[in-house]
Amino acid sequence: MTKRYFHYQSLEQLEQEIRQLNLQIPLESNLERLQAYLGRPVKIGPFTAGNSMAIHPMEGCDGTPIGQPDELVFRRYERFARGGAKLLWFEATAVVPEGRANPRQLLINDFNAKSLEALLHRTRLAHQEVYGTTSDLVEVLQLTHSGRYSTPLPLLGQRHPVLDKVTFLDRKKGVTIPQDYPILSDGYLEQLEDRFVEAARLAREIGFKGVDIKLTHGYLGNELLGAKTRPGRYGGCLENRSRFVTNVLAKIRGTLGPEFLLASRLGVFDSVPYMLDTATQIGKPRAFPIPYPFGFGVNEKNPLEPDLNEPRQVIAMLRRLGVTLINISMGNPYANPHIGRPFEKPDEGNYFPPEHPLIGVDRHFRLCAELQKAFPDLVMVGTGYSWLQHFQLHAGAANIRDGRVTMMGIGRGALAYPNFARDALTKGTLDTSHTCKTLTFCTYLMRQKGHPLGQFPTGCPPFDKEVYGPLVKQARTHKS
Repeated sequence: MTKRYFHYQSLEQLEQEIRQLNLQIPLESNLERLQAYLGRPVKIGPFTAGNSMAIHPMEGCDGTPIGQPDELVFRRYERFARGGAKLLWFEATAVVPEGRANPRQLLINDFNAKSLEALLHRTRLAHQEVYGTTSDLVEVLQLTHSGRYSTPLPLLGQRHPVLDKVTFLDRKKGVTIPQDYPILSDGYLEQLEDRFVEAARLAREIGFKGVDIKLTHGYLGNELLGAKTRPGRYGGCLENRSRFVTNVLAKIRGTLGPEFLLASRLGVFDSVPYMLDTATQIGKPRAFPIPYPFGFGVNEKNPLEPDLNEPRQVIAMLRRLGVTLINISMGNPYANPHIGRPFEKPDEGNYFPPEHPLIGVDRHFRLCAELQKAFPDLVMVGTGYSWLQHFQLHAGAANIRDGRVTMMGIGRGALAYPNFARDALTKGTLDTSHTCKTLTFCTYLMRQKGHPLGQFPTGCPPFDKEVYGPLVKQARTHKS
């Protein structure tokens, strides 16, 4: 299958396709206004970000075996720092060793604290060299536990009759988890709350302005929010399902006080797991039961549709506990990658998108807009911009203009084009030869485990060829 979706030579052509698909994606065409909206400073709790652009937490899978930043980690954040976005959201960092998603994920503990401090210090130096100050730079560290996607063993927040069939104990042998595989106990979760608090304390000592409690992409915090069939204190009703994150936030606030920034990247629509249709090479939903009590932000009668009732309630809880910054995301990259990351071409072996990627972009913008308008006092960072390539600035500025979001966030697109924010503010346009084409080479590298350290680093082979071009060739030779 070779269908090409992105074929627009002008903003007018993109607008025409948006109308033909009956979507509601706003675009700002005036470059001066575009720069003004994207250049707006944003007050985030006690801090101020110097513009309205953010770098999403993008894992490089390139730390050391013990979870310290390695050479490529320093390189990536120095590139981000020089790029001009004023909210730097540092990547998912595990709070316990067993909760790492890969053998090279960063890990925060007493032993690794100095190396993480060095990463933050070098990032700030790189920003200061270009911009003369870091006073308007806001750095947040994402804290995580990978739950069912932990390595070497899946650690389940709940049993999920669809996901369990594709959650592997041994991927090479195709061994999935058995029917009697246990879920994490209430006691484990209660102790884990304190590990998150300790990680937040370390993050503040290191110098981060705040922490994000990760609640998206199928990892533990997100899975617990959807754990309607889980027994005990952390499952069933929404009060129980949100107990873990509300306890963590209350403990952090009680320990560290009001000046430390609290944030969360929140998945507001899990959808259902998809699979490759071998006849068409297009993704299709896996068989799922109705009602569907296994996801967060889904309509139980039709889980292909979002239902924002519970996400609104959770956001209200987060706000009461002092959260001032929320990144709106959705989907599960292991189960339905087109939901979270609208793409042009899948990573090798995966499915082609079952919908026009603009539909996915619209879903991101629409759900974020509904939530931003429900909570106008919260700083919300939007997702889903990268597929728009050099037109992403027009969409980000328009969403900010219309009160649909506070800040525009870029994830994989920043791996390809770390200077996007600087070019946005100095030129009002992006260089089409640098913008991410959503060909998912970064995801391909992320999924390859045949590296001597158990995980290939990920980045952008098309636009960072010197570093990641050879790694793609090596990964294809040592497929896992």
